[in-house]
Amino acid sequence: MPQLLIRDIPPQLKAWIDEKSYGLRTSQKEFVLSVLTNAWEGGEGLPLFDGVQNGTTAPMDGMPFTLVDLFAGIGGMRLGLERVGGRCTFSSEWDKYSQKTYQAWFGELPEGDIREIRPEDIPDHDVLAAGFPCQPFSIAGVSKKKSLGMQHGFKDVKQGALFFHLAKVIEIKRPPVILLENVKNLRTHDKRKTWDVIRKSLDALDYIIFDRIIDAASWVPQHRERIFIVGFDRNLFGSNVAFEFPELPVGPPPKFRDILDRKSPEKYTLTDHLWNYLQKYAAKHKALGNGFGFGMTDLDGVSRTLSARYYKDGSEVLIPQGKGKNPRRLSPREAARLMGFPDELPIVVSDTQAYKQFGNAVVPPVVEAVGRQIVQTMAAHLTRRPNGCLLKKSSRRQVAGRH
Repeated sequence: MPQLLIRDIPPQLKAWIDEKSYGLRTSQKEFVLSVLTNAWEGGEGLPLFDGVQNGTTAPMDGMPFTLVDLFAGIGGMRLGLERVGGRCTFSSEWDKYSQKTYQAWFGELPEGDIREIRPEDIPDHDVLAAGFPCQPFSIAGVSKKKSLGMQHGFKDVKQGALFFHLAKVIEIKRPPVILLENVKNLRTHDKRKTWDVIRKSLDALDYIIFDRIIDAASWVPQHRERIFIVGFDRNLFGSNVAFEFPELPVGPPPKFRDILDRKSPEKYTLTDHLWNYLQKYAAKHKALGNGFGFGMTDLDGVSRTLSARYYKDGSEVLIPQGKGKNPRRLSPREAARLMGFPDELPIVVSDTQAYKQFGNAVVPPVVEAVGRQIVQTMAAHLTRRPNGCLLKKSSRRQVAGRH
């Protein structure tokens, strides 16, 4: 079933949905679906969940929580976490085009540059989610910066040092759980010095850290390895945290052809000039023993990783169109599907900006799978007060209800 979107509704109704879904410890989607189903079946429009009567008992597999979405991009982390009961109370993203997409999708404009936001002004929350900038640590990003004589990693003041702004937010707000995402190369960048700094910084903040490189190819037809970092506040969860990353989905893996449109506009077919250039470029590097070149995708397999540079020539994910016709690139909608974004989400920016946004995004189904494991751990370790808030210790080691 396509994702049900909670948007374009009066503020009073949205506030009611927020309040009721949170009180029933379920997601907004589950709450609205239950209301609609009950109304369709002739009921009074009140939500009835398995094992729930009169809103007194929570669904067996749900535990709603609040989250903040930092370095939000177009909201891939938020989408994944909302599917397992998350309710976003704050978002931050500096890029104006990503802000435009985020506002169209979620009905709110994210705050801007995190360096200009006081941590104290961020609402209290249960989960801090952040896909902090990856270019300073990615293989392609490091190579480009070196070729231009620029600094990379933490020495990249504009982007790399943003992790320390993030760490400051974590230190001041003390969220029970943190969920971070970055490129696979984060672990090995600068002879593992970058990774050591990140782990030691989070450990010094008293968080127990779990990390795993996950390939999204089991959820979407794209080879996309990213590191996911999950942290639990040791003061809340203790030293023995029962958390495990998700197992791979059961059943056959998705196929690339499943995300393709039946018919594609001619403008996405490569011109003779561009196609000849890509072939010559690939042949040149093959002769030099390099692996650079275009990627012709197996329709029954998975594609290469979609990157933010896809708008330039589409070379990493090309689609064969049969003998005698040049290959084509993905349309923006196909790129969205390749990343796991549902068709119900409108594309409100230019093709160029859409390719950049999807190439930089997080795969929501992977976040959902990780988020489900986080919810299980929270449910096992935390309790709630009568008002529904998570039991949370403040930075002063006092017991306090969350917001």
